Amino acid sequence: MNKIDLLIFDCDGVLIDSEPIAARTLAHAITHAGIAMTPRDVLVEFTGKSEPELRNILLERGLSAVDAVFAKWHVEIFAEFKRELRAMEGISDVLQGLDIAKCVASNSSVERLKMSLGLLDIWAHFAPNVFSAEMVAAPKPAPDLIELCLARMGASAARSILIDDSPAGIQAACAAGVKAIGFVAPDDPRAARRDILLAAGAQDVAVGTADLGRILHRHIAGHHEVRQPVEIEA
Repeated sequence: MNKIDLLIFDCDGVLIDSEPIAARTLAHAITHAGIAMTPRDVLVEFTGKSEPELRNILLERGLSAVDAVFAKWHVEIFAEFKRELRAMEGISDVLQGLDIAKCVASNSSVERLKMSLGLLDIWAHFAPNVFSAEMVAAPKPAPDLIELCLARMGASAARSILIDDSPAGIQAACAAGVKAIGFVAPDDPRAARRDILLAAGAQDVAVGTADLGRILHRHIAGHHEVRQPVEIEA
């Protein structure tokens, strides 16, 4: 008998390989508007944050005409998604091997989810259970979005798992009483991602989708070791 009834997946950087596209296009839009940022800067500073959070940060840094900048970015990023977006390598096989209820909990907007995940075949594994931070009062790391998933899916926190590549997602799961598994793409250029996700509260961290599949099957069956968080020096 499964020990888990629900799997909650983050979208960007877990289900879809969208973060390099998002970082590149947002860096271009911001730099063109007068604040120089590289794609790596955007990836390190902004990944996992909701669009309202990004807008507030950039307003504080003196970005003018924020609405126009983001409107231009949306046009560019959605066009790039149509041209080159792919599912995370191997994630389709992982999803097909999991006979268990699944949903998406993303800090992305409803529109972006439809224009990214909605373009791909793996959308069918989740629709209509694709939930955005726009649907709740506060995005991850607040527990609101995870609690919405539990309520909509009729699942208990104790029998659910969230998979996320950002500390904010891990913290949201922990705040909602849900087990958290971190995910790191094998080509992620950011340093110490595994340690950072463990420190945020992840019980396991998968590097790549094959590792994720193995870890999920262990947790679903109820046979796993709880790893202690790693202290990160300031």
